[in-house]
Amino acid sequence: MKELQPINQLVVLDITESRDEQKTRSGIIIPDTAKEKPKTAPVVWMGVIENAEIKPGDTVLYKPFSGTETEFEDKKYLILPYADIFAKVVETEKI
Repeated sequence: MKELQPINQLVVLDITESRDEQKTRSGIIIPDTAKEKPKTAPVVWMGVIENAEIKPGDTVLYKPFSGTETEFEDKKYLILPYADIFAKVVETEKI
């Protein structure tokens, strides 16, 4: 098995999109070019980052138009600087 090993405080996010066709309620098919890209994704790999507040498996909110998209072993990934991650998505109990 191969994996990407980011360096220089880079983080790799899995941005593989669902291949499901999206439709509006009235049945109009939404083309890929019109879809808004998600701004959250799970962390897959990380470079060595001292005092990192995230880890592989966490879902994060990242800066739009950041990083470099690449394909590796039939999956799409986004490689971006650690500093371009705004927040970690966490589950909380409703009060």
